[in-house]
Amino acid sequence: MTIHIGANPGDIAETVLMPGDPYRAKWAALNFLKDATLVNEVRGMLGYTGMWNGNRVTIQGSGMGMPSLSIYANELITQYNAQTLIRIGSCGGMQPQVGIRDIIIAMTASTITSPSSGVLREINFAPAADWSLLRAAVAAAEAKGATTHIGGIYSSDVFYSERPDLDEQLTRHGILGVEMEAAELYTLAARHKRRALAILTVSDHLQTGEALPAEDRERSFGDMVEIALHAAFTNS
Repeated sequence: MTIHIGANPGDIAETVLMPGDPYRAKWAALNFLKDATLVNEVRGMLGYTGMWNGNRVTIQGSGMGMPSLSIYANELITQYNAQTLIRIGSCGGMQPQVGIRDIIIAMTASTITSPSSGVLREINFAPAADWSLLRAAVAAAEAKGATTHIGGIYSSDVFYSERPDLDEQLTRHGILGVEMEAAELYTLAARHKRRALAILTVSDHLQTGEALPAEDRERSFGDMVEIALHAAFTNS
């Protein structure tokens, strides 16, 4: 057990999918894993371990924002020996060709600041996805026929941004979407020599103002979960 994860040693699989919402973790575990067992409920941050196609998988909520993600990813890596960590979550679209319900697979994750900024100090570190996971996820998305975009995203440390000038420049520089966790996940994976990837479903759009109704979000996120699972075990 750790401060934030109540799982016993051996309860957490080496492959962990990390949605921000703990109830999305529950939904994904019950719909995609066989014999899913609740292994964590400390602070309501649900985590489940089960089987997918004969492979052991944990789906653990991470909370919202990089500070929260950093807590769970650190403990999963250093205390439970997680080797592959895949963020599955929602994002806001930033390019005109990116549509609602589309999948974004993040090659890189830019950010202004993150919990790791104090470690890296003056360096503008460029956190990037694991290539083997990225390649496998793209192949899985193509096999499903999902509308997919591969490129850079922006990990914000605020949800309600008041920087339209920054949004304009990010869009100008080809950033596909904005979310709040991936940059820290990629940085921690680099530090600890683990595999990491973010696969995101576009739930709203900064330019058009479109947004998925809450009741439609879970149904639209199924492709993302399947792509993540296939990617995690393609090279196993």
